[in-house]
Parts: sequence; structure tokens; C-alpha cells
Amino acid sequence: MAAGITKKARERINKLREEVERLRYRYHVLNDPEITDETYTSLRHELLKLEEKYPQYKLPHSPTERIAEKPLPKFSKVVHLVKQWSLDDAFDWEELSNWENKNLRILQKSLGRKVSLDYIAEIKIDGLHIVLTYKKGILTNGASRGDGMTGEDVTKNIKTIESIPLVLKEKVDMVVEGECWLSRKELERINKERKKSRLPLFANARNAAAGSIRQLDPRIAAGRKLDSFLYQAHPIPGGHFPLRLATQEGKLELLKKLTFKVNPFYKHCKNLKEAEEFYQSFSPKRDSFQFGVDGLVVKVNSLEYQDKLGFTGKSPRWGVAYKFPAETTTTLVEDIKIQVGRTGALTPVAILKPVPIAGSVVGRASLHNEDEVKKLDVRIGDTVVLRKAGDVIPEIVGVIKNLRGGGEKIYKMPKSCPVCGRRTQRRYLKKNKAAAALYCSNKKCFAQKREKLIHFAGKKGFNINGLGDKIIVQLMENGLIRDFSDIFRLRKGDLVPLARFAELSAKNLVSAISGSRNIRLEKFINAFGIRYVGEETAVLAARFLEKQPVLSSSGDPESHGSKKTQKSNILPIQLAGVAQSVSLEQWQEVKGIGEKAAGSLLAFFGDQNNLREFNKFTKLGVRIILLREGNQTAGSIKSKTFVFTGTLPNLSRDEAKEMVRAAGGAIAGGVSKNTDYVVAGTDPGSKLEKARQLGIKIIDEKELKRLAG
Repeated sequence: MAAGITKKARERINKLREEVERLRYRYHVLNDPEITDETYTSLRHELLKLEEKYPQYKLPHSPTERIAEKPLPKFSKVVHLVKQWSLDDAFDWEELSNWENKNLRILQKSLGRKVSLDYIAEIKIDGLHIVLTYKKGILTNGASRGDGMTGEDVTKNIKTIESIPLVLKEKVDMVVEGECWLSRKELERINKERKKSRLPLFANARNAAAGSIRQLDPRIAAGRKLDSFLYQAHPIPGGHFPLRLATQEGKLELLKKLTFKVNPFYKHCKNLKEAEEFYQSFSPKRDSFQFGVDGLVVKVNSLEYQDKLGFTGKSPRWGVAYKFPAETTTTLVEDIKIQVGRTGALTPVAILKPVPIAGSVVGRASLHNEDEVKKLDVRIGDTVVLRKAGDVIPEIVGVIKNLRGGGEKIYKMPKSCPVCGRRTQRRYLKKNKAAAALYCSNKKCFAQKREKLIHFAGKKGFNINGLGDKIIVQLMENGLIRDFSDIFRLRKGDLVPLARFAELSAKNLVSAISGSRNIRLEKFINAFGIRYVGEETAVLAARFLEKQPVLSSSGDPESHGSKKTQKSNILPIQLAGVAQSVSLEQWQEVKGIGEKAAGSLLAFFGDQNNLREFNKFTKLGVRIILLREGNQTAGSIKSKTFVFTGTLPNLSRDEAKEMVRAAGGAIAGGVSKNTDYVVAGTDPGSKLEKARQLGIKIIDEKELKRLAG
């Protein structure tokens, strides 16, 4: 092929690529098209044909990459470079004010002075959260949120969204977060087609967007005109990101500069009152937007203050979702049934005539307890007002009594447990005050045992893969498990004769059980579903117990951990002995453990049945993993704060952090004046430069090991 011809082809391809990208930006981001759809399509078609003829000139980020390819066999998992969080909700001005006041207290304590806060308020899009990764300015990955740590790789579907740039104006390494959404007009078109094909209709635009982005066939996603708004940007640790940002507003301006589509309905608010006024101005208009709107996102504008405020276990403290009033509807109560929980509490549940509300079909709603049933005067056959509080939890908020016809039945709580038949009773709290709920008096009730075992084996406990709800019920009904410890006695021969099991599945479950025998202390505590003790309280209790002299000096640091990580293992019966010596007052002195949780922990570790279970666990090979915090050396780093950046040569990030904690140090996510050391490895990020600017001591892995002793 003549060199002149290929040169002209290359030049034409480059010009077409630049023009198609420019026109895409004007049409899909600026909403300001220069030409008709037909002309745009014609130019892109010419580019596609030239790239097919001269594949050596095609680039991975070419606009033609948006044309969907063949279906994928399945979605692969992707570990997020930046953890994905969900926002806490506020439903009224009082809750929003309380959020601000809490933040002001934290900042005043951290900075030693009073501060005032300004905010960025954005209309909250009811879309699907997406996470985009750019390296050297090129889109390399698009993912769903997943569990915050790991999502699904939906890159091919993301590339079909015209408003998302495949290549940026700057060669930066960054992670961008935002929302993928579908317009109401497009939803109407899709549902018309689905109705013709006798397919189930999408309840709302968010469900349609989620269903589109998770199609294995990208051609389906391409056929639905998805759109996007991006609102968050993070530099990739160790990557190229020379841009310096000081505010949340600056992030939005940067995203616009890099050609992302940003929600136009945002405002810089000098104070929270302005955010409230912005909220009130949009609340009546929520149904006028082409995209779903369910509230306002309010974020502290200063990135310095965001860094100081940090995160709770699941949410950023510096941002809140200020929700619009929950949607309501009416439906009929067809029945009221009792659900028995793992604590033995009997919860009345209204069985409703299924009704769509806030994007989903609801058929059940908790009535909480007997007092709530009486307060609402809910009867079987009533027409009730149903609300989805926060668009998540369905609840009955009222009864339309004028619609009663006389055939409604008054509901009375049972005097005996509907599962085991034993009598029900009230439990008494302090000063002989009765609890609101009724409880089954039989601690060996099948329903209680079932719920406890499900929680014990679940992700928040021993996380035994394959031991789900139905399998647990099956094992209980066949007399194979009754107590927690029975799980660890299961053998392949016990399982093979059962339905749902064969040689391989039985072997896999026994293997999963065996692999769960070593468990971190906080997971061990949480597995038992102790009343008033959730995941966060379990962590607090674990850290407290690990500091007790007997535990901090006991265990075998060699068998299931290393001296590098300072892990040690103890036997469950050893833990019981130590926990029994902790008084109620000592539990209450632990910051974050309240009076009720302290009482529950005291009762749990003092219960003889639990002690017998601990002894069985010990004999069955269960070992509890601790993080040592004792044995401080002369070079102790106790109370010093460390920040990590880059990759260490020999230690994983988790091992290095555990080493610091074991020696009494603390870990922080960002560099500030309160940081004592920055541990730098290869390919460090912007934290290294910030540490240099603040004059913070920078050390390597070798120095870290020396300090940690």
C-alpha cells in the first residue's frame, strides 16, 4: 500500500476522531449541538470504516469504541482504588442542623478553635453509582459500587454512555465518581417496547439504568440512552495528578474542565440556611426533572475540613443526603403475622396487598410491637397509609378509618410463640419498666435458633461460604445442628444423604467450615448477635479485650500469625476467662459502649451456656486472632500517628498497619499537622509531597520495623 495513501488515511482518521469527540462534547455534555444527529452519525460511521480498513491507526479511546461489542460471558470483579461510601440521611431541618452541630464540635476539638462552614449543595440524582478510573487521561475501567470495596467491571457498558469522556484533556491518573441515569422520556420508550414484548416493566428510571448498566450484552446498554453526572474526583495513589484543589466546588469546576458532565443544579451556600432554602425551592419541582430526584446532597466545601471530619464506619461525616419527603400511598392489610427474631422478640408484620411505592413493589411492613399496633389501631382488612421512609424502609403511618366496612378484625398478640408454642412474656428493663416487645420464653425455640445460626454463619460472623439460610434450616430439621458448635462437627458423610447435596457440594461446605475456624476477635464477638452489640460495638469490645494483660501476653504468635504482623491466637475458653473478669463499670468506661451494650456484654460472657460453647469451640479447633498491643520497647511508637503511601517492599499494607497498631500507634488516611510519620514505599502519591511541605518525618519500611520493635 502506498505510503502516501496510508498517510492521508491516518490524517483523516485523526481529524475525524477529533471532530467526532468535539461534537460529542457539545451535544451530550453542553446540550448545544452544532449539527443534526444524522450528520454526526455519518461522520462516526466514516471513522469506523477507516479504522476497520487501517486498524494500525485505531486507538483504545477512539469514539468508535462506544459502539457495543459482542456479549460478555460474565462480569468480573474489580477492587476499587478508592473506597466507595454511602451517605447518611437527614429527613428534616432538625436532623440537618444536628449534623452540622456535630461536625462543628469535631472540628473545634481537632483545630482548637471555632470554625464556620460553607457548603456545596447538589440536587441528588436517583441514579446508579458508577466509579471511573482514568490513567494518563484515558478511561481504563468503569465499575459499579458493589460493597464499597469491590464492584463489577462494567467498562464496556460505561463506554456506551456518550456523556462520559473516553480520554481527558489532561493526562491525569484519577478515580471519578458519579451517577448513571436514564431520562423519564427514555424510560417511557423502553417500557412501551417491553410491554409489546410482554416483558415486565421497569418500576422507575433508576431500576432501568441499573438493569441497563448490568447487561452482559453491551448492545442493550447502547440501545438505551443512558446519561451521567459526575461529582467526585480522587487522585490515584502514586499516579500523576499535579492539580491542587482546596474545595468541593473546585472539584466540580475541575470535572467540567476535563469535559465531564456535571449536574447543573448545584449551588455554593455560605451557610446551612442557604442550603435549606435551596432545598425548599426544589422540593416542589422534584417531578419536573427528566431524571429522578430524591433530595439534596450537602457537602462541606473545604477539603481541609473534610479531611479533618473523616468517616464513620460506613459514611463520610462531611456529607449528608437531605431527602425530600418520603412518598406515600395506600393499600389493604390482608393479614398480620408474627416473625420471631434471634433475640426471641415477636414482631408483628402486616401482609399487604402488593403496591408500588418509591420504585419498588411492597408487600410487607413491620408493625414493630404490640404498642405500635394499638397506637395505630391497625386491623386486618384496614386501608392504611404506607410510606417508604428515606425511600428504603416501608412503614405504616396511619389508618383510613372512614373506609372501614365493619368486617375488619382486631389483632391481638399471641400468648404463645407461633413456632414452639411456649408462652410469651415481657422483659423488664430498669425500674421495672416493661420492654415494648413480647418475647418467646423458650431460649431453645427453633425460630430463635434458626435466626441466631444464620447470623453466626453469615458475613458479619464466621462468613461460611455455602452455609445459607435454607441449608441451615435443612440441617436443623435433620437434627445435624442445634448449637453454634455443632457447625464445626459436620462431616461430609452427614451431608451427602441430604437433598441439595452431592459429594462435591458436601466437600466444599466442610472445607468452608474448616477454613472459617480462625477468626478475628471482633468478628467472633459479633457472630453471636449479642443484644445491643452491633459490628462497631464489637470492634470496640475487641480492642478493649486485646489490651487486657492476660490476653496481650498470651497466645501463640507463631502458629497462625507472625512476629511481623504481631498477630497472636488464643483459645475461645481463654477469652471467656478474661471477659468474665471485666466489670460493668469497666465496659461502660470504653468510649462508644453505652449502658445497654455494656450490660449485654457482661451478661453474655457470664452465661454458663455460652461458656460451655466456648469450651466446645476450643476442642473443635476454633482459634481467635488478636492484634498484640503489649510488649512495648524503648523505641515505642505508642500514641504516634502514621500515614502510608506507595508500596512497601516486603510488607502488605494490612501487615504494616497491624504492626503499627500492635506497637501502640494509630493509622490515619490523610496527611495533616497531626501526623507523626509518613511511611513511603515505591510509587508514592501526593501524600509524600504534602508531608514534605508540612515538615513531617518520612520513613521507609526498614525504619518502620525498627520503630515498631
